[in-house]
Amino acid sequence: MRAVVIRAYGGPEVLRYEEVPDPVPGPGEVRIAVRACGVHFIEGRLRAGGAEGLPPAPGLPAIMGSETAGTVDAVGEGVGDAWLGRRVVTRSPSPGGYASLVTAPVSALHELPDALGHEAAVTLIGTGAITLDFLDQVAPVPEDVLLVLSAAGGIGRLAVPHVRALGGTVIGAAGGTAKTGTVRALGADLAVDYDRPGWSEAVRARFGTDRPVTAVLDGVGGERPPRRTGCSPTAVVWSPSAPPPAAGSPPTRRRRPPAR
Repeated sequence: MRAVVIRAYGGPEVLRYEEVPDPVPGPGEVRIAVRACGVHFIEGRLRAGGAEGLPPAPGLPAIMGSETAGTVDAVGEGVGDAWLGRRVVTRSPSPGGYASLVTAPVSALHELPDALGHEAAVTLIGTGAITLDFLDQVAPVPEDVLLVLSAAGGIGRLAVPHVRALGGTVIGAAGGTAKTGTVRALGADLAVDYDRPGWSEAVRARFGTDRPVTAVLDGVGGERPPRRTGCSPTAVVWSPSAPPPAAGSPPTRRRRPPAR
């Protein structure tokens, strides 16, 4: 099979498209002919050798990618032949998805409905799950004002239109003109460029002080949120994969869903 292999830590130049042996599914596993694979910012950090606060860098040589979708083309011992030919998506505990073939535990498979494409399935199995966790913690209602940081990224592209559909108000923050344009197209009530000094003033100018930010949805962490926004949110939610929040940030709080 063909695969993107890492044989040394470094920048994108260490990625090598190579011919490697086909994987063989073990007991309780299937092999998937890959049609789509998730690629994440954190994988670039791991490819470079990792950093403090991140999972360990992969041993070398490595084939990265844990979110894959495709068609089952082989099964291992103990797995029924009924899986053959099924369209599936998985978030496997072991990587290997940057390849034309990958193995995964049958227990980690989700069969795809006909209406769901491979690319969308890969988006939902990882980023979608994190976004749902955000929304579960916030339990947004129409009265809420949510600030979504990195709103042009994967989490933002799911969270912004969903919260708007619920009737909530969304402030989408991103870096640069192109990304703020994307945020507007997603339906945000206000798109701001957080690379520009004083961007939180645009938030206060639009909404005043009568409608404080209810929550900050942040999949990145670091210095931008929310102490530096000046928005004084009453609840802050952090992605489980993000670095620790900056010192002085308000604590995370889980809010109960509204009574129905």
